[in-house]
Amino acid sequence: MLNASIITIGDELLIGQVIDTNSAWLARALNPIGISIQRRLSVGDNPNGIRRALDECLSCTDLVFITGGLGPTSDDITKPLLCEYFGGKMVMNEQVKAHIEHLFEHHLKRPVSHRNLQQAMVPDVCTVIPNAQGTAPGMLFKKGDQLIFSMPGVPFEMKSMMEEHVLPMLKKTFPLPPIQHRTLMVSGIPESNLADLLVPYEAQLPKGITISYLPNFGLIRLRLSADNISPAVLDEQFNMLQLAVEPYLVVNEDISIVEVVARKLTEQKATLSTAESCTGGFLSHRITSFPGSSQYFKGSLVSYDNEIKQRVLGVKESTLMEHGAVSEPVVIQMLQGVLDVMQTEYGIALSGIMGPGGGTPDKPVGTLWIAAGSREIQRTKCIKLRYSRQNNIEAAAVQGFHLLLETIVSKP
Repeated sequence: MLNASIITIGDELLIGQVIDTNSAWLARALNPIGISIQRRLSVGDNPNGIRRALDECLSCTDLVFITGGLGPTSDDITKPLLCEYFGGKMVMNEQVKAHIEHLFEHHLKRPVSHRNLQQAMVPDVCTVIPNAQGTAPGMLFKKGDQLIFSMPGVPFEMKSMMEEHVLPMLKKTFPLPPIQHRTLMVSGIPESNLADLLVPYEAQLPKGITISYLPNFGLIRLRLSADNISPAVLDEQFNMLQLAVEPYLVVNEDISIVEVVARKLTEQKATLSTAESCTGGFLSHRITSFPGSSQYFKGSLVSYDNEIKQRVLGVKESTLMEHGAVSEPVVIQMLQGVLDVMQTEYGIALSGIMGPGGGTPDKPVGTLWIAAGSREIQRTKCIKLRYSRQNNIEAAAVQGFHLLLETIVSKP
């Protein structure tokens, strides 16, 4: 197995202005081909910080992947620093220059500037990695047997470069045994109780197989990972794990709860609609993030105001007055209303207090009522969430999908 480090460069990462998604994507791309990420470092646009990061990573890993700092502006310092670090000099690469000129003439439809053409200057000690999506070329440096890849920080440019050039080269150069994973999802049991339940199972795990607990908003993924273990042995252990957690098992694949619901709806050739109050359309966003959702999703009614709950969904004024918007009777009527308005087989309705204000002693911030199901089977649930506003909204969506899944599975 090869070990690797990831260095992401940019002040914007350190002040929270931009979220580092590159590291997670790189780890997901490299792990299946047998490359283990040992460390991930984020450094600012600071020469000394970048040098220290390189020294640290090259002292303990075979491969280093760098993203960021390759643009045309004064704060993009990665390329000249790497040139100095590896003892080279800057030279004009005619292929990169031609690519930049073609990009500006045929796609951007504007004259190419001197500053942009300067991006074709590269260290003479690197191998250029083409960038079909942008103007900043990637670079491959070698230090003994170690390889250092420098790529743009723009995510779609980095991903394209990895998929088209870097990953194929790595697979050809290092035919490594893949790191294998098997993942399932459970619900309805706290993480600590799940760990107690699996003590006998973990005790018999063969050497080379590890188990990880990955909780998220009431759902827990269990992942088995194996290095230099036959697929048959890993599959046997995965089957044993499924039996051990059978009462709580949601799905025996590494997919989201939304994908599980989508599969069930597709199998039944059924449709879904949502009535959202506190989540403001987040459920429908999650659903439509997946291609093909038009086959089973008809739409959402965001009834944020009580007037909309009454006028569009048919929630009774007397119900709102007696029980309040965040209550079981209201979400039941919201569900019945959206099923009628949208004419779908299934629906989800949510009403809650996501915070940071709006709570009362009887209904504190985080109170959530859900109703989900069909005209024949409807289930309700009250949950007390404890997160920030955005996390409460995300957790509400997860719980809504899970309650719907329970009604789909229990359909006669």
